[in-house]
Amino acid sequence: MRKLSELKMGQSGVIHSFENDEIFLKLMEMGCIPGETIRVEQIAPLGDPISISVAGYQLSLRMNEADSILISAESITSN
Repeated sequence: MRKLSELKMGQSGVIHSFENDEIFLKLMEMGCIPGETIRVEQIAPLGDPISISVAGYQLSLRMNEADSILISAESITSN
């Protein structure tokens, strides 16, 4: 597993699970559900926040939120 926060701009992968139960529900409501493909679209100059696309939406996440999303390592691709 790798954390979403470790992916570089343009990389994508499949959400496996979450580490932080406190923001789990918030992320699920935004479309970040296990099995969904997520892509890092942009990273702010200072590294926080990051822009992602998931379930047909563009979202911004704080780095602490991205830290809690675990991506299946074998699903990671670069575009």
